[in-house]
Amino acid sequence: MPSRTAGTRRPSAVRGGGRAPTPPRASRGGVRRMYEQARRAWDRPLTAYYVILGAALLITTLGLVMVYSASMITALRYDLVPSYFFRKQFFAAVLGTALLLVASRMPVKLHRALAYPILVGAVFLMVLVQIPGIGRAVGGNQNWISLGGPFMLQPSEFGKLALILWGADLLARKQDMKLLTQWKHMLVPLVPGAFLLLGLIMLGGDMGTAIVLTAILFGLLWTAGAPTRLFVGVLAVAGVIGFLLIKTSSNRMKRFACIGATDPGGEGAPCLQAAHGIYALASGGWFGSGLGASVEKWGQLPEAHTDFIFAVTGEELGLAGTLSVLALFAALGYAGIRVAGRTEDPFVRYAAGGVTTWITAQAVINIGAVLGLLPIAGVPLPLFSYGGSALLPTMFAVGLLIAFARQEPAAKAALAMRRPGWGRRAGVRWKSMRRRVKKRPSGER
Repeated sequence: MPSRTAGTRRPSAVRGGGRAPTPPRASRGGVRRMYEQARRAWDRPLTAYYVILGAALLITTLGLVMVYSASMITALRYDLVPSYFFRKQFFAAVLGTALLLVASRMPVKLHRALAYPILVGAVFLMVLVQIPGIGRAVGGNQNWISLGGPFMLQPSEFGKLALILWGADLLARKQDMKLLTQWKHMLVPLVPGAFLLLGLIMLGGDMGTAIVLTAILFGLLWTAGAPTRLFVGVLAVAGVIGFLLIKTSSNRMKRFACIGATDPGGEGAPCLQAAHGIYALASGGWFGSGLGASVEKWGQLPEAHTDFIFAVTGEELGLAGTLSVLALFAALGYAGIRVAGRTEDPFVRYAAGGVTTWITAQAVINIGAVLGLLPIAGVPLPLFSYGGSALLPTMFAVGLLIAFARQEPAAKAALAMRRPGWGRRAGVRWKSMRRRVKKRPSGER
């Protein structure tokens, strides 16, 4: 037999039956490929569309489940059927889904045309709240209107949507006239109009909603490219007004004193709700005690199905459930930022930025209060907490984001290709043996 040459010798790395170690460069290459695949998937034209729609529907669906679980004991305490609050929330979710679908199909011009009617209607209803015999006080705040029977309306929730649409239309028209380079045109009449809404809200004592409305105003100014000095100036004025409103109210001062509180005190103590919210989260563990098995909702935790539903979620679904809710809100917010950043239409940019600011800021305020990091502001968790007055305008706002995501040129092309008869428009030619040959358009589907 011919002798084995040096060029055919086995590698020395396999001597003794050992396996050659995997080069670390290969693992780095695999991670890089996964990152590139994820980046390409996120850059697809319809990604924002699906993320907004999917995240909103998942949050709403999970919210319905948690409203049913968290509200059963409260319903029984008032001699109601256990599903009383769930039925009302489900009815509001059905109406909200219809509003979402309508808003997602409306053209941008129609959204702009609705800005002033919605603003006038919201202001009118907020004025009615202050009229004795029409407005109702709930939880110490005069911000409700009775619609008859068990149904009530909170007009300030529609004021958030009104400020976004009106402010976006106003800033877009001023940008078209190249007036946003002057600080007076950026502030007037946007800031006075926002202060009008804030004044009507504060007449009823609803500090939480006023904070969210202020965040929306700052979001609009930030998206419009307000100079840092102007932005800081408006923020300073709002901060001084907020400090005075808090300092002159003993109830609001008590809420600040309950940040991080772990001692609930006796019955009626100011920190009872904050402490029991921490207890609910702490007892949930990794995966919770099970759906419906919350202990705190049996009377210890006030507002378990509204402002503190996140605490019940942590107790029954554990850290896994709360992190899932946070991830859904993060995905919704990031997709909203992407829609605002990729559009060339100024109205779409400002409206998408305002809606994203609204949902994310309100979620941070609510969750921060439950975690004991922020004072209890009395605002619901968007799309999740019980309350039809909060759910309906929020779902309409999500429909706005979906409509804006559909307006991107690449997204329009991708959606058009999925409609019946798209093949003739996209250049599809049919060959023999049922074989389809398609001219690929430029860009990614």
